[in-house]
Amino acid sequence: MTDIRMQKLADLLVNYSIEVKPGETVVLQGTTAAEPMLKELYARVLQAGGNPFVLMSLPGADDLLYRYGNDAQLKHIPAPIDLVFRKYDCRIVLLSDLNTKELSNVDPAKMVLRSKARTKLMKTMMQRTAAGEFRWVVAPFPTPAYAQDAEMSLSDYEDFVYNACMPDMDDPIGYWKKIDAWQSKIVKWLAGKKTIHVKGKETDLRLSIEGRKFENCNGKLNMPDGEVFTGPVEDSAEGHVYFSYPAIENGREVTGIRMWFKKGKVIKATAEKNQDFLIQTLDTDAGSRYLGEFAIGTNDGIQKFTREILFDEKIGGSFHMALGAGYPETGSKNESAIHWDMVCDLRKHGGEIWVDDTLLYKNGKFVIKF
Repeated sequence: MTDIRMQKLADLLVNYSIEVKPGETVVLQGTTAAEPMLKELYARVLQAGGNPFVLMSLPGADDLLYRYGNDAQLKHIPAPIDLVFRKYDCRIVLLSDLNTKELSNVDPAKMVLRSKARTKLMKTMMQRTAAGEFRWVVAPFPTPAYAQDAEMSLSDYEDFVYNACMPDMDDPIGYWKKIDAWQSKIVKWLAGKKTIHVKGKETDLRLSIEGRKFENCNGKLNMPDGEVFTGPVEDSAEGHVYFSYPAIENGREVTGIRMWFKKGKVIKATAEKNQDFLIQTLDTDAGSRYLGEFAIGTNDGIQKFTREILFDEKIGGSFHMALGAGYPETGSKNESAIHWDMVCDLRKHGGEIWVDDTLLYKNGKFVIKF
């Protein structure tokens, strides 16, 4: 019997997150592990009048590509993927890996090569999203691999996932509409502000947000959600930051990251684990050492680090930044093949966020009431 929570989540994604309309094209992506959820989504897209297309991936296929693929094969973009990014109206991606560590031993240079080849796809997606031509959402499907990363049983992890996505199981859409209204007040207060100063453990960083727009993350692009973000002025970052949580990219876990910025650029970076991977990724292209995003996590229902960025970047009491591509709707001009989110906890050690010399955030809580 299908879990009723799966049915409700499918309804939330189709009818709230991307709001499928009659005649629209919708691609559904996930691994074979997510088959039950893909079927639920398929049915609801049809019921909404949309035209669903399932683009399923095989667990272990990426490992085979890196193991046997030559440079030309690593750079190849399959025509259906290109078509989806250029022409489709909507996209739902289910995170559903069966082995989150399968790429841990892949040569970082090969990953960089593949990322560079996908630069155009990244740019197309961001431009069409900013123009309102492409609606998408990324959502979780619980698998044993994610449960192991989060150090939970599969049953407990399923509870965690569904509770994070639907804290009000009786009215999931109504809940996210309330979050939208609350976060819109934060975004309104931030409008027109010029500077951000973040202080915390081994962190003292200044950014300019002059002329930039904050976005309200209310369950439309990510599920679960809960953040407000912008694209900092590209050459403005000055200072240093310590990311208290591991940063994970392509299955590779990089811990104890410290970065120093000057005129917006990462001029020095160290890590306690996988430093070589960090440096090679930062050297992907001209934009990969500059910030594309600054965000404040607002979801107090997510307090535990799980090694899945979809949840971790939303942790209430945290902020995160992304190296690489920025979202054009914020005013960001940074372009890159990467968009790598890294999270810093501000709930301890007197963490603060100052905006135009006004204290906004202290010890993981908003000082100003919204």
